[in-house]
Amino acid sequence: MVGASPQRFAFQLQSTFALRGMTLKELLADWKLLAMLGSGSILALMLIVYAFAHPKVDPEEAERKRRLHLNHIGRIAEGQVVELSEQPASPGEEKRGLLGARVKPLPDLRPRCMVSYSYSISGVTYHTAQDVTGLESQVQFNRLMAGQQASVKYDPSNPSDSILVADDWSGLR
Repeated sequence: MVGASPQRFAFQLQSTFALRGMTLKELLADWKLLAMLGSGSILALMLIVYAFAHPKVDPEEAERKRRLHLNHIGRIAEGQVVELSEQPASPGEEKRGLLGARVKPLPDLRPRCMVSYSYSISGVTYHTAQDVTGLESQVQFNRLMAGQQASVKYDPSNPSDSILVADDWSGLR
């Protein structure tokens, strides 16, 4: 191509990628092209079905998994309960199913029990809160008060991710 004019190069490029007036019958006779079109269509259809049909992640289940993970890998540090609060229950979200059918979850009308706490790791102080609603078997609310010492489990690779209470562990004394 050295010394070739730009017009000649453009013409060769067009003729290489042009279909040169092939009919639909000739295009469909090429089995490789047909296989690629079919597999691409099936893949696109599968992606669309997955986007609308995959199950949504329940926030309570995600929080339970996070607590179990931190309970398993967490290191223990000393912390202090800062505040106890109850927040009103938020209304459940109405979800739509695959074909537009509405799925309404059962409302959880319990007030949310929040425990705010602080702890220090390597000279950095962290202030956070944990929703302990549903963990009443691990928390004795009548003995819990601000200023109380507690053990905190935290993720060593992300010290801001921590818990005071898990399903089978409690750092509250």
